[in-house]
Amino acid sequence: MRRELHQWHSPRLNKNMEIAVYGHYGFALLMLPTAAADYLEYERFQLINALQPLIEAGKIKVFSINSINSEAWLNNQMHPQHKAMRHQQFNGYVADEVVPFIHQNTSSQTPIITTGASLGALHAANMFFRRPDLFAGTIAMSGVYDLTAYTKGYFDEDVYFNSPVHYLPNLEDQNILNRLRASNHIHLLSGSGNYEDPEASRKLGGILQAKGIRHEVDIWGPDMRHDWPTWRAMLPYYLESRF
Repeated sequence: MRRELHQWHSPRLNKNMEIAVYGHYGFALLMLPTAAADYLEYERFQLINALQPLIEAGKIKVFSINSINSEAWLNNQMHPQHKAMRHQQFNGYVADEVVPFIHQNTSSQTPIITTGASLGALHAANMFFRRPDLFAGTIAMSGVYDLTAYTKGYFDEDVYFNSPVHYLPNLEDQNILNRLRASNHIHLLSGSGNYEDPEASRKLGGILQAKGIRHEVDIWGPDMRHDWPTWRAMLPYYLESRF
């Protein structure tokens, strides 16, 4: 399996940011880390190994990026307003730096599907819902899609526009809605085991249904807990069966 590590100084984040790339061909799978983890997290926890047959077959080309969660929502030393501002900078980094990098390493026509687990699921889904002009869909695993779960009571415009359960019900931009409705790949997955919150996926699914946006909510059984064995089972299954 081809594996490349890249890095550059991000002007939007004012720091060095790394990215791991796996494979040669296929649609692009953009992976967002969980919690405060880094760009090699999915490799360390063997999710990349679980995807290896799909990567080697040329079905997907994987791009795993760093998070800045430890400099935003997970940093208890920062003022919440500054956390929100830092998160917006991260959105700019992905849209204006990572997406062009992916296109340079695939083609400008290559679809990009976002994915992530836990906090990475929130980011993956949010990026797609905000920018369906850049992304073709999302596979969100074990997520909570209310950003206020991480803001300790703080709420401002930046929080609102990064919290899907807040902004999606009020979304009226027909261009964005039409792009979202055109997607065949909105997959909200959750287990029912320890530390999972399947109601969070159901709630988001209800909002999407009210907006006429096609989606899939798939709740797995009580043996599926909020942990890596669950995600190693979910992601390969969905990439094989839905794409």
